[in-house]
Amino acid sequence: MSVIQRLSRLLYVLSLVLAASGSGLHGRNNSVSHEYCVLGAGPAGLQMGYFLSRSQRDYIILERNTGPGSFFHIYPRHRKLISINKIYTGRRNKEFNLRHDWNSLLSDRPDLLFQRISQELYPSADDFPRYLSMFVKELGLKVKYGADIGRIKTSDLNGNQGYILTDQNGVSYQCSVLLVSTGLWVPQQVDFLGSDLVEGYESIPTDPEEFKDQAVLILGKGNSAFETAQSILGRASRIHLYSPSPVRLAWQTHYVGDLRAVNNELLDTYQLKSLDGLVEGRLEDIAIVRREKDGGKRRTLYLTLTELLDDQNGNNISKVTGQNLPGYHTDNFSLRQPYDRVIRCLGFRFNFSIFDGSARPPQSSGARGRLPGITACYEGRGTPNMFVLGTAAHSRDYRMSAGGFVHGFRYTVRAVHKILEQRYHNIAWPATELSISQLQSWILRRVNEASGPYQMFGVLGDIILLRGSYCEYLEEFPLQALPQLSALSGRLLSDHGLLVLVMQYGLNQTDTLGPGRAESEWTKAWRSNFLHPVLYYYNTLPTEKDMRQRPVSWPLPRPEAVHHMVEDFLTEWDQPISHSQPLRHFLEHCLQTDLRAFYAESCFLLSLTSRTPPLFCRQGYLRKQGIVGNSHLWQHAREAGLMADHQGDTSVSEYLKHAGAAVVSAMNFDL
Repeated sequence: MSVIQRLSRLLYVLSLVLAASGSGLHGRNNSVSHEYCVLGAGPAGLQMGYFLSRSQRDYIILERNTGPGSFFHIYPRHRKLISINKIYTGRRNKEFNLRHDWNSLLSDRPDLLFQRISQELYPSADDFPRYLSMFVKELGLKVKYGADIGRIKTSDLNGNQGYILTDQNGVSYQCSVLLVSTGLWVPQQVDFLGSDLVEGYESIPTDPEEFKDQAVLILGKGNSAFETAQSILGRASRIHLYSPSPVRLAWQTHYVGDLRAVNNELLDTYQLKSLDGLVEGRLEDIAIVRREKDGGKRRTLYLTLTELLDDQNGNNISKVTGQNLPGYHTDNFSLRQPYDRVIRCLGFRFNFSIFDGSARPPQSSGARGRLPGITACYEGRGTPNMFVLGTAAHSRDYRMSAGGFVHGFRYTVRAVHKILEQRYHNIAWPATELSISQLQSWILRRVNEASGPYQMFGVLGDIILLRGSYCEYLEEFPLQALPQLSALSGRLLSDHGLLVLVMQYGLNQTDTLGPGRAESEWTKAWRSNFLHPVLYYYNTLPTEKDMRQRPVSWPLPRPEAVHHMVEDFLTEWDQPISHSQPLRHFLEHCLQTDLRAFYAESCFLLSLTSRTPPLFCRQGYLRKQGIVGNSHLWQHAREAGLMADHQGDTSVSEYLKHAGAAVVSAMNFDL
């Protein structure tokens, strides 16, 4: 064999090896195809990965870093999470406990909870990536690490818009549906004169000793700003926080993204006049100028207004000195004293830069354009078949609910998955079929246990499709998409109308810590200020116009009838007079049906004296069920020859066993 032949043979074998390895990883054209591409292996991406895996869909999760949850390797900078990890609730009910577990993701594994990693109420940020790694490993999720997607463009897939994602190695990933869960990680910045003299939250030192006896100005009044201030409170000589808006306290606004008590010690030193303070003003109007001291060995920074400067040319004035400041700058101006350093803590924004042309979602109208604009079903506006998940989807409930945080978006991700199942696989939204006589106890079970509507208050609600003698119960539907209910859920509305169950805060302005802050009288339940259940009844499905014209701050349009369940200090709606009885009267009004529960003796008497016994008796007693769930009575009836050996229809019995409810109005929720 000649040298040329041997070389040709070697090249041929080498080409086979490369082709084999390439086909296994990237295909013949250095590309792969999947039905679903999930961009980002943070908590939202992994949560969606779990649902896709459980449904046995063709998917891949693409992550640019070497492990999941890489954001939490860096942030928060001072390594303390503010997400509650309350593992001792006095309850054994797992669904209820999720109300107070703000870090765990949803799965069918009851042991796959964050408490396996940490039992601290406010855990270390390092614990969260460890939990996510455990979640990936134990569920076998399909994640490809080291795939840094730098470009996303649209493609035509059999007449439908799909997407092509290209990574740093030129590998392309083609998918029919793109699920973007990259979160917010690009630091938010504001251009003003001297902004180049400002340090960023993403790069500041975290050792408090480096701020010893320094005067510090922090731009921003969110949790990152106060977290930074709190870490140096005992070392810095003076700390001022500056931003356009006054500080908003989470315990006043009920919005978890506002300032949390765990970070607010500076409020004490401000109000007790110990050198620290808060100031309001537009960031775009300020200028930071420097003044050299000690022969240039020391630099001090001054904040002033741009309009006061003698020289306003250019946005970068790092060379402008304090001599430009006019004399009246120092006359009773709040921030007239110099600072040793200025730190920017303005939060983060969505990375729009990786999207080409028609693949780029628009900026949202709220949140200063930091978030992508999405529809009520979390699909990008103008980008069909691309859905936004997690923190990046917070524009739907910005400053209204918890959709920007793990304990909120784990439920919106589940809702989006149900929408995907209906749209692309014709699998209807899961529904529980109940007889009308069971509806009240099922509603009470949900308001006392369900974690999804509790965390995503005013955003996700339970839909009850009325069908006459029975109903279909759909859990955690996106309320703003209610006009599209039939298309998104695959469930049709009947002439009997529907009920919507929502958890919401009151709209009345009140002193959240003052006297009279809560309502205790059930006859005035509509005046409740704190989180409480509200039922809306509609004859027909609200339209898109109805949603647009709904009253300000209402989650839904005006209904035919509405019922507030009075707020409860224990968040337990289980009392017969204040909670159960008013709910029953409301349901009877909407359904035009007697929903009272009766003992067997009463059903027997009513069956003899009435042409139409109450619904509870018709669906229970007259089907030979007697007092539901009492084994001694079942045995007695069989021995007396009143019933056959089998128990007959046990649907109500099984339902009540599952719901943990008694047959009378009062219910036991000590689960």
